[in-house]
Amino acid sequence: MSTQPPKYQQLRNKLLPYVIVSPYLIHLCLFVLFPVAFSILLTFHKWNIIAPMEYIGLDNFRHLFQDRLFWKAILNTGRFLLIHIPLQIVVALALAYFLNEKILMRGFFRATFFMPVVISGVVVTILWQQLFGLETGLLNRLLSGIGLARVEWLSNPKLSMASIAIMATWKNVGLYVILFLVGLQSVPKSYYEAAEVDGANAWQQFRYITLPAINPTFFMVVILSTIGGFSLFIEPYIMTDGGPLNTTLSAMLYIYKQAFGYYHMGYSTTLGLFFALLIMVVVAVQKYTIEEKE
Repeated sequence: MSTQPPKYQQLRNKLLPYVIVSPYLIHLCLFVLFPVAFSILLTFHKWNIIAPMEYIGLDNFRHLFQDRLFWKAILNTGRFLLIHIPLQIVVALALAYFLNEKILMRGFFRATFFMPVVISGVVVTILWQQLFGLETGLLNRLLSGIGLARVEWLSNPKLSMASIAIMATWKNVGLYVILFLVGLQSVPKSYYEAAEVDGANAWQQFRYITLPAINPTFFMVVILSTIGGFSLFIEPYIMTDGGPLNTTLSAMLYIYKQAFGYYHMGYSTTLGLFFALLIMVVVAVQKYTIEEKE
């Protein structure tokens, strides 16, 4: 007697894998492949959503390389990263090192430092906008209370981007504290015990044991901080709208203004794709550099 299953069962077994993965394939096509393909198509067209698309060839790319304001926005984003990433790494690692010790209410402090991460970015930005206020801001009130001059945190071109970087660090540092905590807790205690026997002080233990051991975590924090920094948008959009004198105009904010402020959909898409490629190059260089140092 044949043990071969019926034909309909054979057909069902062949089709079942495709049925199982079909929701993912549909999602991939609708929300990944189609937007990417449409974006590439838009880079060769002029379109304001209302009128039909007009083919303009490589004009969007020529405009990109001649657009001084866009390159200024790229430089502003780079300035933000140069302040934000080192500050975030130092603060997160210091807090993680502190919270890894046996201290009173350690769980409470861990939850407290992580809380800003889950709060809406708009809410946090508005809160810090009030703190940075020139006349009524809490920080300037404290400075005035001790006899110091008020600081133009957001209206001074030399301080505005640094002020935003401080706020962004406060908002995101909790996530990196958790990541560093995981890395610190994975370091065997026996390493430190052996180092103490050999006479190593606290700094030597940190330099030659802790840092090499958490290098994968350090690499992850650098990459995530870089990607997060490149996506700077909410903070300058709400706090300064790119001012003063375009000193806080980030690349993402400029792309947004081109798309939804001036309805230059084709050009904004060109900027977005170029910016995405730039992020990929920067992350690849970081990865190569950190792995070489390791």
